[in-house]
Amino acid sequence: MSRSSDEKSQDLKATSAASAGYSLAALRDTDRDRYLACLLAPVEKRPALAALYAFHAEIARVRDLVREPLPGEIRLQWWRDVLESGGTGEGHPLAQELLAAIADYHLPVAVLLDMIDARVFDLYDDPMESRASLEGYAGETASALLQLSCVVLDPATAPRSAEAAGHAGVAQTIAGLLLRLPLHRSRGQVYLPADLLTATGLDRDAFLSGSDPAALDRSVRAFSGLGREHLGKARSAAASISVPRSTCFPDPCSC
Repeated sequence: MSRSSDEKSQDLKATSAASAGYSLAALRDTDRDRYLACLLAPVEKRPALAALYAFHAEIARVRDLVREPLPGEIRLQWWRDVLESGGTGEGHPLAQELLAAIADYHLPVAVLLDMIDARVFDLYDDPMESRASLEGYAGETASALLQLSCVVLDPATAPRSAEAAGHAGVAQTIAGLLLRLPLHRSRGQVYLPADLLTATGLDRDAFLSGSDPAALDRSVRAFSGLGREHLGKARSAAASISVPRSTCFPDPCSC
């Protein structure tokens, strides 16, 4: 006899309660910035946000944990199986808390599956073909995470945040890639779009070798400029985002 959705929801809440706080603690080690962001969120929203952020951090660091692509593919497939199974994630506290967040806030599993699929790119050394490819990668990872966070924080108005989240995610991704640029180059990974490299007088091999420092400098500046472009668009669209009253900072002039 199949179990009802209410029964499954109760199981998720029970298992999540048993592992409460795991995601937030894990996040403190895997993504310090988002850990601090969680602490600024309303208390009742923190478990779901922490689960989302910790899941994102977990799949983002797969390349750091494996030496070959196949073990990384297996790790990502495990998460696909968890999300597609409709189970409770019993035995894995992060999975339990993520599934509870999905159930509590009706988060779209398809978006999380796309996030996993996007991370397959990290496991290989294939070039980022174009600016559109980079924006698509960022859209399915950082932008999607921002949009899901808006769903948790303010479900009623979350759709209005889509444009800002999209651009902010690209800007955030580029900033992160710039920070990790030395590590990626040492691995033979190139996240700078091929069309951007061509426009600055480089190809993949020349970028990795650093044989033309002036062109390398131009490429990094152009990549930074792309990030600033999206940041500006995100700021312009930010007025559409609802700020829950409980998270607003008081006007210093009113004190």
